[in-house]
Amino acid sequence: MTLSEKSAYLKGLMDGLKLDTEKNEGKMIAAIVDMLSDVANTIADLEDVVDTVSDELDCIEEDLDNIDEYLMDDYDDEDDDDYEEYDEDDEDDEYDFGDDETLYEVKCPTCGEVITLDEELLDEGSTVCPNCGEELEFDLEGEDEED
Repeated sequence: MTLSEKSAYLKGLMDGLKLDTEKNEGKMIAAIVDMLSDVANTIADLEDVVDTVSDELDCIEEDLDNIDEYLMDDYDDEDDDDYEEYDEDDEDDEYDFGDDETLYEVKCPTCGEVITLDEELLDEGSTVCPNCGEELEFDLEGEDEED
């Protein structure tokens, strides 16, 4: 039995008992039954809204799953040959990861830490090793732009 049905049943009981709504007790019971009827109608409306929102969320979830599947298929199909394989043993090697920024790896002579630098940092002429604090200086004179 739904709340609306229960409130209708209570209203029918009140009418069947032929309560005198002119007396205080009758007024009180009639007001309670009316309030319960309003509450039952409001809850029924809210249940309808929740069902609608739930259906819409299910559709959105399905759409997101489709988008995720589409993107993952594209990712799996990508050609991994665009990227050079990373080798920790290479020193001062230049890597191009498919974007416009060229990165360089430099090995700190003091602690052996391999540091990745971009061209902007190299143009500054020096940096500090994040591992040991040693200042590393770069002399790019005599280097061709193509090197």
